[in-house]
Amino acid sequence: MATEVKSPTFPESVADGTIANWVKKEGEKVQQDEVIAEIETDKVVLEVVAPFDGVISKIHKPAGEIVQSAELIAEFEKVSNHSADNEAEQHPEPTLKTEVAPEPIAPKEEEKLNGPAATRLLKENNLASDDVVASGKGGRVTKADVVNHLSESSSKAPQKKEVIGIQPSQTGRDEERVPMSRLRATIAKRLLSVKQETAMLTTFNEVDMQPIKDLRAKYGKEFEEEHGVKLGFMGFFVLASVQALKKFPLVNASIDGNDIVYHGYQDVGVAVSTERGLVVPVIRDADNLTMAQVEQSILEYAGKARDGKLGINDMQGGTFTISNGGIYGNLLSTPILNAPQTAILGMHKIQDRPVALDGEVVIRPMMYLAMSYDHRLLDGKEAVSFLIAIKDQLESPERLLLNL
Repeated sequence: MATEVKSPTFPESVADGTIANWVKKEGEKVQQDEVIAEIETDKVVLEVVAPFDGVISKIHKPAGEIVQSAELIAEFEKVSNHSADNEAEQHPEPTLKTEVAPEPIAPKEEEKLNGPAATRLLKENNLASDDVVASGKGGRVTKADVVNHLSESSSKAPQKKEVIGIQPSQTGRDEERVPMSRLRATIAKRLLSVKQETAMLTTFNEVDMQPIKDLRAKYGKEFEEEHGVKLGFMGFFVLASVQALKKFPLVNASIDGNDIVYHGYQDVGVAVSTERGLVVPVIRDADNLTMAQVEQSILEYAGKARDGKLGINDMQGGTFTISNGGIYGNLLSTPILNAPQTAILGMHKIQDRPVALDGEVVIRPMMYLAMSYDHRLLDGKEAVSFLIAIKDQLESPERLLLNL
């Protein structure tokens, strides 16, 4: 009897999802807890796993289909280890031996030669016996041969795109049209909404990173040995932002209709770029964390983002965001607000530049800082003062220890 496979139960903030792709095909044998499909929502990609060892008997929702929470997407059947297919594989029918070159095998003869399991897989995937490297007796194609062929073809093939249309031109400059992923479409919608619905403005400053570089050079190795994580730059920026947010609570607030919502905590989002798009995992209660705990949180989120394992709870909320474009070599940019937050801090590339210090021109590792803010809530005075507070703490790291 077939077992129903349903989409995961989505959180209240997620209306629906899209079948991104079927990792396993209809009729393919899978093991318990093996990923069979991926469902992309507006925020994360959710995995659907096999309930037990068996076969996907029927797929109800192909790739690209929109699904609701806990909706039927496929049927699954348990398969015995001693199925008829396995018996057919182990006991092939004998073939006639001739001394002349074999004639091309007709479809009916080919079915008898290969056995029912291999024949079924060949038909389902529009393959001929000659397409598959045979390992059975007398050139017989086994079920394992077909599975291996499909696996190798899948790994060599480029990432599948759902092509809506290709427009050829007489000059040979073809165009390909593909649909946006749900995540990319959601990002585009949110960014456009921010530009249209907020009075966004950006203020700039620069920070001398030499004191932090000296601190990392002096204590970096000891810090890693003690805490098991490297002493990075982001930890300093998170803690400096927390202290500045405490001094300027309006920057940590948000607008809800005609109300200002003041948050009595500092949840700092750290923007991370992934293959699917930009995501912002949130470091909860950053005001209660040590430098080592902040660095550990960043490391864990980076790993989750890289593996596509970020959950919706990891990215919900947040009162302030930090975006680091410097890792890509970006020298200066204008970050866009992460609504409904009031401000976002942009970090950039550390670059040696000549600066005036104590009346002399010296070379220092400088970084431009950019802070975009919602002018409906923040005036220039508060925004500039907030950014200078971050600059002062970064140029004097001891302030972070003394909460100054």
